[in-house]
Amino acid sequence: MIAFKPLWGNIIGVGKRLWRHLLVKTLLLALLIFLGLDFSFPINTTVPYSTIITARDGSILHTFLSRDDKWRMYAELNEITPTLRDAILFKEDKYFRYHPGFNPVAMLRAASRNMLKGRRTSGASTITMQTVRLLEPRERTYGSKLIELFRALQLELHYSKDEILQLYLNLIPYGGNIEGLKSASLLYFGKSPTLLSLAELTTLTIIPNRPSSLRLGTHNALVVQERNRWLTRFKARNIFDAATIDDALNEPLMAYRREAPQLAPHLSRRLRAENPDAPIVHSSLLPTIQSITERLVQQYANRLRAYNIHNSAVLVVDNQSHEVVAYVGSADFSNSFDGGQVDGVRAVRSPGSALKPLLYGLAFDAGIITPKTKLADVPTNFGGYEPDNYDRRFNGLITAEFALANSLNIPAVALLKEVGTPTLVSTLRKAGFSSIKKQANELGLSMILGGCGVTLEEMTRLYTGLANEGRIEPLKLTPSDRLKKGEISILSPEAAYLVTHTLTQITRPDLPNNFDNSYHLPRIAWKTGTSYGRRDAWSIGYNQRYTIGVWVGNFSGVGVAELSGANTATPLLFQLFNVLDYNSPTGWFKVPKAASKLSMRLICPETGDVPGEFCTNPITDYYIVGVSRYRHCQHRKAVFTNVARTLSYCAHCMPDSGAIRQSYPNVSPEIMAFYQSHHIPIEVVPPHNPACERVFGSEGVGQAGPTITSLNDGSDYFINPKQPVELELGCQAANDVQTVFWYLNDKLYCRAKPTEAVFFKPRPGTLKVSCADDKGRNRDIRVTIKNE
Repeated sequence: MIAFKPLWGNIIGVGKRLWRHLLVKTLLLALLIFLGLDFSFPINTTVPYSTIITARDGSILHTFLSRDDKWRMYAELNEITPTLRDAILFKEDKYFRYHPGFNPVAMLRAASRNMLKGRRTSGASTITMQTVRLLEPRERTYGSKLIELFRALQLELHYSKDEILQLYLNLIPYGGNIEGLKSASLLYFGKSPTLLSLAELTTLTIIPNRPSSLRLGTHNALVVQERNRWLTRFKARNIFDAATIDDALNEPLMAYRREAPQLAPHLSRRLRAENPDAPIVHSSLLPTIQSITERLVQQYANRLRAYNIHNSAVLVVDNQSHEVVAYVGSADFSNSFDGGQVDGVRAVRSPGSALKPLLYGLAFDAGIITPKTKLADVPTNFGGYEPDNYDRRFNGLITAEFALANSLNIPAVALLKEVGTPTLVSTLRKAGFSSIKKQANELGLSMILGGCGVTLEEMTRLYTGLANEGRIEPLKLTPSDRLKKGEISILSPEAAYLVTHTLTQITRPDLPNNFDNSYHLPRIAWKTGTSYGRRDAWSIGYNQRYTIGVWVGNFSGVGVAELSGANTATPLLFQLFNVLDYNSPTGWFKVPKAASKLSMRLICPETGDVPGEFCTNPITDYYIVGVSRYRHCQHRKAVFTNVARTLSYCAHCMPDSGAIRQSYPNVSPEIMAFYQSHHIPIEVVPPHNPACERVFGSEGVGQAGPTITSLNDGSDYFINPKQPVELELGCQAANDVQTVFWYLNDKLYCRAKPTEAVFFKPRPGTLKVSCADDKGRNRDIRVTIKNE
């Protein structure tokens, strides 16, 4: 016996070691098999969620159905509050934090009960296993149960407990096509899960067990009974504060089916298309400003329907952050008849005159003009292109700031010709005008009057540059856009300020008829535009806080006689500024510190140039030091005449005595022709001494001006309309003439050298042809053009 005990002990020890080794090997083998199956059959937790578009403050602006037509909204981890977590875990899975995906104790208990009853009376599914069933629905069989166990282990392996709970809450059913606690919270209570009361949370935790019989909005009385039963259990187990539970027990159930949020539909569609797989897309919009803007646009559009004007679009941008805070693509998204689904913010339209501020800014930077530089507003033919002013009137000599504030067309086209179309096109391409990039090789002088394509987004972004000292950045639609760099300078701070200073003038033709009282006028800089055919009306304005772009018209492109930037778009612009920023705390624009070259100087009011010999009563004007042209005014010139002032002399014919020195207006031939054709009195230089051989030669050529040699006065010329030809303009001028000016029906056609051949395409009708030289002399003839 003494020998047997050690032997038996050894046998037992060996057996224990064998069992231990066998158990370890079995567990390792099971682990390897599990890992192999996990690798071969990975669990797919990808779920097609509804796309949610949120505002800057996190509130929901717009929601879309998922790809499988469910309201399945993604709840983020921070939306699962401790109260929600405690309620759902107490009700569904008290040991969720401790088990590996299944609860063996609960499974044994459920199995024994089911065996005793002979039928299934209780289950043992954990939240993890319920999540598996929601991901992969199957028939309730023992084989399915084994697969659920395997999938539950996979979930626990790859995801944290919080992530599993989040997935579960995003998938639980609430009847119909509503899935997920966030969807139910929004559609039945109209609020985010983080704002739910204990009574509301408890209500949403009980529905998934019986979504058909406990249908919210239909069976609310039954829902309240079930809710209170669970609230009583919470109280018995001290899950929550007793007073809070008592309040919840007495809280009425205000649940009913609500419409999903549908604000900012155009931007929401855009962001969804740009982020197709993102369940939540955060936008830069401010919900209050967005809803106000949508309401004002719709109300304004309703008033315009009587004039057959059916749509409008608005973009509101924060000038400091460059974030879009309101985005309205059309007046009524649901109105498909009038193209409500068209995004007017991105639609390519003609800008009318809305690009003129940029042109004038470029001219300031090129040193071509200062605000009070005089420009010619007279009939002009730019190589066959004959623009007209909006009111079909001409003003003669006007200042650059007057021309911009009054949106005059002739000075703008002349200025573009001097600045250069390629310069303007290059600046617009640099500023991100995509349509301009495509049209670059086709654009000419007409682009400054609307002969190009732009979008409201591009135009609003351009004007934010004027509000930011000439610097523009990409507009930011989402928080992630803040990371994008891309600030570019399109104008100097000096030029941007001069443009802004000009665009704040109150006495302007683009002031709406019903806003004559400046009490209603917001303090903004703004510019309007009306496209050819009155198809597009623009009004874009800015102060230090916001830039607002407004487009009004018809998406069909139908023109309307009553449509104009001043009377159709500007009232909405003013209304938006008055509502959104009437008492702006940001103050007004001052000369920026960066505009170190901006200074003041004395100028002659007649030309805008530095005062010359004959200038009186000078005034002050802004100029850019080292950039703006420095030239002495020559609005008057010295001329020697006889005492009676009936003849003028040059140095070659001036008599030894009897000549006096006088000053006369020194205006260009086109201005002189304008004054004469409009019977505007102006002091003219007396005729030159006819005895002067240097001017008139021995044969007396052209005292009345250049002789037109290519066309015969009073003749008829026939043209074939199917094969139009060009007629030549030629002249014989005095020897001292360097330049001649050709006019067709009193409109400047071109300037040329006296010996240069000029051609034009005639139109049927009576034609007045005029030729003036650089000495102010001119000659006219009249011919008749007829079709063969």
